[in-house]
Amino acid sequence: MAGVSSCMKYSMFIFNFLFWVRKCVVLMSECWLCSILNNLLKSLCSLFAGVDLLIAVGSIIMVLGFLGCCGAIKESQCMLLLFFIGLLLILILQVTAGILGAVYRSQIETSVNKTLLENVNTLQSSAEESKVFQEKFQKFETMNKCCGLLNGPADWGKNFHTVFGSSKVCTCELGDESADLCSFFQGRYVYKRPCGGVVIEYLKDHLLIIMGIAFGLAVIEILGLGFSMSLYCQIQKK
Repeated sequence: MAGVSSCMKYSMFIFNFLFWVRKCVVLMSECWLCSILNNLLKSLCSLFAGVDLLIAVGSIIMVLGFLGCCGAIKESQCMLLLFFIGLLLILILQVTAGILGAVYRSQIETSVNKTLLENVNTLQSSAEESKVFQEKFQKFETMNKCCGLLNGPADWGKNFHTVFGSSKVCTCELGDESADLCSFFQGRYVYKRPCGGVVIEYLKDHLLIIMGIAFGLAVIEILGLGFSMSLYCQIQKK
């Protein structure tokens, strides 16, 4: 009987270990990005089921990577078979998510605008629970040199003159008072570009990155399928 190739076994182990570590990092990044968006614009992250799907897929891949490592070292056919089946299902889901992301990318603007419209009411609200969102959004405006969500400074309503930190909402910083960035509104210079456009551009750009990651990981997963099945067959012939 032919023995199990040590090279194949340890290649499988190293492949899964590195893949597992990499996926841990990617998963933490995905969760962090989703958390930032969710805190900033409430339910915005929930619009992108593809992001949630990739996070779920990433969590399962982490478990599968551990299973593949153990299966390779212990030469367990059961673990390797479970790893192969699980990774194959994940691959199908991941490619599906990538295709859906490509198909629905053109609908991002419409979907985001609906969510932003809901958040306009929060900007205009005087309720105490809205203050946290308003303060975070004011920081977002200053960082991205924009104002409001869809209609510029008018989105703030009666809260337009509210002071957060050391300045009022939307106020142009010194040196930014050019016609390209600012306009005069209710007695002061404010950023004229609505932040909704900034958010949409950001999401479109990062959706392309997410799609690239999904298809890039698919290539690596195909290699993992080949490694696991080859090792499984070698153990069976042992």
